[in-house]
Amino acid sequence: MSDKTADTRATCPVDHSASGSQPAAPHGSGCPVDHTKKPGFLSSLTNTTASTNEAKCPVDHAESQVNPLNMMPTLAQTMHEGQQTALSTDRESSTIPRADQSSDTHKWEYPSPQQFYNALARKNMPAPEEYVDVMVDIHNFLNEGAWNEVLKWESRHECKMPRLIRLQGRPRDISPLARIYDWRFGVRPFDRHDWFVDRCGKQVRYVIDYYEGEPKDDMPVFNLVVRPAIDDFSSLTDRAKQMWQDAKQKYFPDSKK
Repeated sequence: MSDKTADTRATCPVDHSASGSQPAAPHGSGCPVDHTKKPGFLSSLTNTTASTNEAKCPVDHAESQVNPLNMMPTLAQTMHEGQQTALSTDRESSTIPRADQSSDTHKWEYPSPQQFYNALARKNMPAPEEYVDVMVDIHNFLNEGAWNEVLKWESRHECKMPRLIRLQGRPRDISPLARIYDWRFGVRPFDRHDWFVDRCGKQVRYVIDYYEGEPKDDMPVFNLVVRPAIDDFSSLTDRAKQMWQDAKQKYFPDSKK
């Protein structure tokens, strides 16, 4: 089945050369990463995840550990034991509408740098404090890119304001498409999320696989594969239509739509 792949990199996270079956993530017009913090960042990020058996999002999205009021983990805003530098407790608002609110102005909020650091420490993934802000920028940008890919799929339907109900981290569950990629290209995602979207009263599940690309200029590169799970005939139809469009664009680029 077809999929949509967003190439999101931290050097500017949008790959402006991407085309065809791998369009760049459309979020934002500028790089969200402060390049004054760039030197040594990639090696630091690698060392952060080296103490675990798998690299994955440090914010635990497992349903059993979320706040039932907002379906997000409850993370402390206080400094962690042994922390040397005070980190910001400000939380950035996303562009993703909440499904539990009727107003379009209610959006999901991202963890603050302090919450992000605490999440890393809780999972025995200590990170140099000077790089936490950069890691939060990348985390937030990946989520914005994923939501923009969801909106591309949702544009096929009449609902004008899809909203995110909740998300679930499933790093140990390899999706069927990821297994195909592993068999064909020898690569596996480092993380997986299932996002549950409210399509004007209908719940639709999306599967997002996160891949690590080749680093560029000492900065990490990530690829997102976003598509609706084949839970019903409508999602199957969407995937089939996208597969046909991708094939036409690849083999008949000059043909009319």
